[in-house]
Amino acid sequence: MAAETLPHWLAWQARERPARVAIRHKQLGIWQQINWQTAHDAVLRAARLLQQQGFSKGDTLFLLSEPRPEALLLSLAAHWLGGVSALLDPAYAEPQLLDLLHTLRPKFVFAEAQAQVDQVLAAKPDVQLVIYADARGLADYRHPAIQAYSQIMTGAIDEALPALGSVAGTNDIAFRFYRLSDGYQLEYRELSHAELLNNGRQLVAQEALSDQEQALAARAFAASGHARYLLSPWLLAGFTLNFPENLATRDTDRRELGPTLVAGTAATYQRLYALTQSRWPLANSWHFLLVAWALRIAQKRLPVLSTVAKWLVILPLQDVLGLRRTRVPLLVGEPLSAEAEQFFLSIGIRVRAWPEESVWRTSQLQVIPQQSPDLGHYFGLKALRSAI
Repeated sequence: MAAETLPHWLAWQARERPARVAIRHKQLGIWQQINWQTAHDAVLRAARLLQQQGFSKGDTLFLLSEPRPEALLLSLAAHWLGGVSALLDPAYAEPQLLDLLHTLRPKFVFAEAQAQVDQVLAAKPDVQLVIYADARGLADYRHPAIQAYSQIMTGAIDEALPALGSVAGTNDIAFRFYRLSDGYQLEYRELSHAELLNNGRQLVAQEALSDQEQALAARAFAASGHARYLLSPWLLAGFTLNFPENLATRDTDRRELGPTLVAGTAATYQRLYALTQSRWPLANSWHFLLVAWALRIAQKRLPVLSTVAKWLVILPLQDVLGLRRTRVPLLVGEPLSAEAEQFFLSIGIRVRAWPEESVWRTSQLQVIPQQSPDLGHYFGLKALRSAI
């Protein structure tokens, strides 16, 4: 029997519901769809390229990207070959990110766009493979390691790839997360396939998740909680995982989509709360008094008045936040402020907290701050100027 891993469940979903939508992502304002069979085939194509480039069991694929389908599918391709996905938060300040990359010395990387490719080459000019998704600015780059994700997807599926379960094991590490501590030491946490699937099953059972859910991946999987409570349940329950066009459009895309499942951090919900407060009516205006009355009445559950409050104020507020259809609002990690928690309760959104249980460990690798080298040395000053 095949080991129970994340790729195992991807293959299961592709077999059981091949034509159902697995991933939806927005490109140039239009939602694009990927079914389970296509997602499975994309993982096999990516695994074929990784294997050709020397990636094998125990190797690490580093991902430096905002949330997008390519990062997710490449992670699963690394898992297929028995490797680890190491997620780096692109929101890191550049000096610290470069120090992190220089310390980790990645051989295999997914870098979302030109800015991330530049960061990788600055830290590790002899990197073995850099896969990118967004080609803008990269046309004149001549580094031999650079490979477009779109080109990978035009290749054939290699039937000689290792059979599912012959490489990755249930207790193998699936994801590793890195950060720099306050003392500038390298720290990491790890999640195995078994731990992820156990956490996913708990969430699926407790929240009665089904294949009918619409989930929004509005943050990078650089937080372990999103791998636990979004990626794993997606594979187990078989629902649709939606990606916004970019972080700047995530609120608009959420309103347009109307997800039933949202997994966010305290920062996510605090930002939504601040967004609402920025649009709050002026104090003592009739609009302000109406909103205040509606929020009080909604909590008292008086049949007629609560209905009036709901239609006049509560539902429009949920629409502004894109949460009208949300039945499973998850909070991963640190708790919300009491004020924000009370606000969401008052508009009918009961945010449920789920813990991040992994312990950060200190790595033996020594972090030494580095200065960024001149990128022109790696692929020609002329190409660099034209790319910029």
